[in-house]
Amino acid sequence: MSPTTAEQALRRLELTVTRRLDGLLHGAHRGLLPGTGSEAGDSRLYVPGEDDVRRMDWNVTARTTVPHVRDLIADRELETWALADLSPSMDFGTADTDKRDLVVAAVGAIGFLSSRMGDRFGALVIHDEFVHRMPARTGRPALYGLLHSLMDAPRGSVVDDPPDLAEGIEILAATRRRRGVRLVVSDFLDARPDLDPDAERPWERPIRRLAARHQVLAVEIIDPRELELPDVGRVAFADPETGNVREVHLSPKIRRAYAEAAALQREGTRQALRRAGIAHLVLRTDRDWVFDVAQFVLRQRRMSHLAHRRPT
Repeated sequence: MSPTTAEQALRRLELTVTRRLDGLLHGAHRGLLPGTGSEAGDSRLYVPGEDDVRRMDWNVTARTTVPHVRDLIADRELETWALADLSPSMDFGTADTDKRDLVVAAVGAIGFLSSRMGDRFGALVIHDEFVHRMPARTGRPALYGLLHSLMDAPRGSVVDDPPDLAEGIEILAATRRRRGVRLVVSDFLDARPDLDPDAERPWERPIRRLAARHQVLAVEIIDPRELELPDVGRVAFADPETGNVREVHLSPKIRRAYAEAAALQREGTRQALRRAGIAHLVLRTDRDWVFDVAQFVLRQRRMSHLAHRRPT
């Protein structure tokens, strides 16, 4: 992609975020994933069954002889890190866009929303045999440079020992210990998929440890051809991770078995993220990603509001 074309694409992405997405999400800055924060605020009366006893304000409770808890103020300046999966399986797309383009869109959406509030934004990129690190910086020029690097990265090639998603998440957890937002953008496809939805995924433990300290959002990128195959007869399939090619006749039985296996794989990803307590956003190459992100954030805000609502 030429520099002029890349610059135009990034400007369109920024306009999309600031005009459409930010307009749909207009409101106070509480981050993409609403949370309670970590800064101590004012004290108030303790509500049994609603408040966490770990936030009990014992000094006020002792003075008034009435149980009080201390509210937490949401952090206003955060450090956001993204893990972008640019492995060969992301160089695929049969609908309106490629999966790789959705990775850039997801990282850009979170980056532009966080940069407007002065938050620092950094990224780790899984590409070929390395996990590349781009340090966290503030400001629009730094974010533009990061997105330029993602867009200009060459297509993934077949390597002997590529890093997997679990390794990338472990490096993300060790990059910075300061609490903040962590974004994982991937298709969550394993080299040897387990079709048992209840089985533990290779990346499940690392992402659970990451969520124990940070606020984590997992963005799953899907193409419709990964869910079901068309009725086109004999097709040559190439594995982008290994380069192996195999011809398959897409009979109704094969297509039905493939759809069932794909559904089990996606259900396993959903259950693994749910067990880890991770917010899960699905973006598809055949859908409007802006609408999906906005619906996800609004749903998260409603759930957060209901979880923290106190009886009057």
